Amino acid sequence: MELDFVAHVRDQVRTLLKIRCERGIPSESSKPPFGAKLICGDIRMTVRSGMSDQLWRWLLDHGWREVPVRLDRRHYKDIPTAYVTRLIDSEANEERARVMAAAIANAHYRPSMTRDGRIIPAPKERASKNEQP
Repeated sequence: MELDFVAHVRDQVRTLLKIRCERGIPSESSKPPFGAKLICGDIRMTVRSGMSDQLWRWLLDHGWREVPVRLDRRHYKDIPTAYVTRLIDSEANEERARVMAAAIANAHYRPSMTRDGRIIPAPKERASKNEQP
């Protein structure tokens, strides 16, 4: 409990002093191994087997990169694995774009777990300014 309080205070001080800064987009890299996490903005997906070089090049062109840090504490919306499989199976770029749009529309935050085993519910989806309740 004490460590959570210290971490919370430290995070608040960093925010107040504006020490936080946006991470830049990581540089392009070679095709990631099975099980690697890919991110694009606040969306994340897990690499499945069978990703072709052409699909990896297409993902790079659309801003997807491998997570640059091992323990990333940021919160991402996860793309369901069924959509990742459909993306791998798609051949044409137009089909990939359609599958990716559907995958992003169905992405959702995962609940997280504390060290003592408590489950923290997933953050609420933020409504855009144009949407009305």
